[in-house]
Amino acid sequence: MSSVVIEFPGAPAASSRVRAQGGVVDPARPAPRGGVRLTRRGRVVVVVAGLLIAFLAGVVLGSVSEAADKAGEDVASRIVVVDEGDTLWGIAAEIADDGEVRSVMREIERMNALDTAVVQLGQRLRVPAEV
Repeated sequence: MSSVVIEFPGAPAASSRVRAQGGVVDPARPAPRGGVRLTRRGRVVVVVAGLLIAFLAGVVLGSVSEAADKAGEDVASRIVVVDEGDTLWGIAAEIADDGEVRSVMREIERMNALDTAVVQLGQRLRVPAEV
């Protein structure tokens, strides 16, 4: 006995139908597909392995560093303790030549790794000894 299958556009293919119990075709259930099926534990293993690979790549790539061939220049400096009413601008003005206050102020910020020009009472600042 032979059968003819006519497929319409948009309709599920005949091969995607699964026989339910009793031999009746159930068009609502697609046929099982081939390939890999991961369980919950398998998905966890895949995610953990991916994170481990990403972490190891970060460690390897992060450990690469470049160093200069020669050491940085030593700048002669001295320590100044901030008194009441002192500002970074005022300290730089005492040290700097005329017209160089802003550049000396930036140098003091760089030498002390300051984010802002705000200074605190009693703070010890490294300042250039000569300008």
